[in-house]
Amino acid sequence: MEKLSVVIITLNEAADIARAVRSVHGLADEVVVVDSGSTDGTQRIAQEAGARVVHRDFSGYGEQKHFASEQAANPWVLNIDADEHPSEELKASIRRILEQPQHGAYTMNVLTSYCGRYIRHCGWYPNRKLRLWDRRRGAMSMDKLHEGWRPAAGATTGHLQGDLLHEGFPTIDSHMERIIRYSEIGARFDLARGKRTGLLKLLLGPAWVFFTMYVLRGGFRDGLPGYLVCRTSATAAFVKYAKIRLYARQAEAPRQ
Repeated sequence: MEKLSVVIITLNEAADIARAVRSVHGLADEVVVVDSGSTDGTQRIAQEAGARVVHRDFSGYGEQKHFASEQAANPWVLNIDADEHPSEELKASIRRILEQPQHGAYTMNVLTSYCGRYIRHCGWYPNRKLRLWDRRRGAMSMDKLHEGWRPAAGATTGHLQGDLLHEGFPTIDSHMERIIRYSEIGARFDLARGKRTGLLKLLLGPAWVFFTMYVLRGGFRDGLPGYLVCRTSATAAFVKYAKIRLYARQAEAPRQ
């Protein structure tokens, strides 16, 4: 049976890290937490829960997750976030494939909780992510925002049964905080690649995001939490588009 390392990157994840580490007890041969300078006790809590903690200053999600993967002692790596934990069905699937892997990497569905309810529509589920891989057969993308494992040429990818449960949005405020953080990273990333936002997209884009998620992708079926997901996601689109437009104008304006 192949041995498994679970890797997690953190920054001030004291509320969630113990659950994440303990959720893979009996599945992982080791848990590696790469922390970028937490001040809330994350490192201590992770160690007490059974993880090996390594410090590295944050330089982008791709680089951080690449570093975390390189710290693993085992060839097979499962990458989860501090606010995620595998369902029992997913853990059983991982155990089965580690006995005799058929592929070099595996995807899984991520099921996200929003204000206490798991969201199964809105385009949020099934949110297929490649999170389990043989690190001898690929490499991590170095994108600062759109990070992910890239299988080597010829390496095939399978899919696992079960869900990776994401407890990412316990409150509306937690969603808004993420919007602020990711819209800044996303806007800077898109701007560096030459993307621009026209006025029409700024005005109509967020409405289209809401319509697509709430109507076309069935967000209405998730009740009030589904409406909040769609409405707040539309706000996220507006904030990102506005930042791209503003930063582009600032960059093009003549210096005084």
